[in-house]
Amino acid sequence: MKKKIRVLVVDDSAVVRQTLTDIINSQPDMEVMGVAVDPYIAANKIRREVPDVIILDIEMPRMDGITFLRKIMTQHPMPVIICSSVANIGSVNALKAMEYGAVEIIAKPRLGVKEFLRESEIRIMDAIKAASAARLKTLIKFRKIAPKLTADAVLAKPGGRTVIRTSEKVVAVGASTGGTEALRIFLQALPQDCPGVVIVQHMPEKFTAAFAQRLNTLCGIQVKEAADNDSVQRGRALICPGNQHILLKRSGARYYVQVKNGPLVCRHRPSADVLFRSAARYGGPNVIGVIMTGMGDDGSRGMLEMKNSGATNIAQDEATCVVFGMPKMAIKIGAVDKILPLEKIAGAVLRAC
Repeated sequence: MKKKIRVLVVDDSAVVRQTLTDIINSQPDMEVMGVAVDPYIAANKIRREVPDVIILDIEMPRMDGITFLRKIMTQHPMPVIICSSVANIGSVNALKAMEYGAVEIIAKPRLGVKEFLRESEIRIMDAIKAASAARLKTLIKFRKIAPKLTADAVLAKPGGRTVIRTSEKVVAVGASTGGTEALRIFLQALPQDCPGVVIVQHMPEKFTAAFAQRLNTLCGIQVKEAADNDSVQRGRALICPGNQHILLKRSGARYYVQVKNGPLVCRHRPSADVLFRSAARYGGPNVIGVIMTGMGDDGSRGMLEMKNSGATNIAQDEATCVVFGMPKMAIKIGAVDKILPLEKIAGAVLRAC
């Protein structure tokens, strides 16, 4: 029989511990190997038996989850999923958890948490499976790369120039698990006159605004959470808001984005497939597609449509992916022109322009 994924649940709420235990143990390929009400008890359990995945709250007595996460990733890296209500009141703290190495974040409400977890069963299962397959050594190695700051870290950022040519290039990017750090590395490597970038990162609402603001302070280009009708401009990256879809559109010589509600696509909202298919329709050969680390097949079919419309497509290679799911599927169906390590993707994008 295939070995089950063993999960340690660390949360000071008895309701959360019991509900997650019931959900996880109902799955044939995973089981809860232990629960803990705080990080000290969790540390003792880990000394006796190392779990495959940890589900960790942030706000707990004796030691907060972010401090515990930092200790884990420094001393004994292992896949961690943050499951916390902190996203509703301080998503910057949750983004810090991603900085320290959390593979995935599930934002739970303060009220009605049992019902929320039951309704989120599929997402929780997907997160556990993605976390169990995460390449943590790669994630930690890339995090040690220091940002290459310039005087633009002090000076006000330029607004960027308006697209005036129909031959203007656009970069469409899709990412999921591990994508927050991959996007940081990619965007930091882009110069201020780079083509406009439109990004789908699987991330809950309330996170994307803070995520974009953080990247904006680290990168030479402007990074912002996309708003409906935002222009796609040189030197600017637009990140799709969580729980909405984003489409690339064109009016004459002007590229812009449409942010809209809609059903889950490939079990996601936002979906890379939605962005990529719209890029194939409205951008065609002017588009450079990039598919990065993530679990599942979101983006692969849309990327194939982009390729058939004349776009140049790049996939992150397996060695530098946290989870080699989305790129693998795009490669498998013949939608990719180049397969590159993360640190070489920005250069390839610029050369394609």
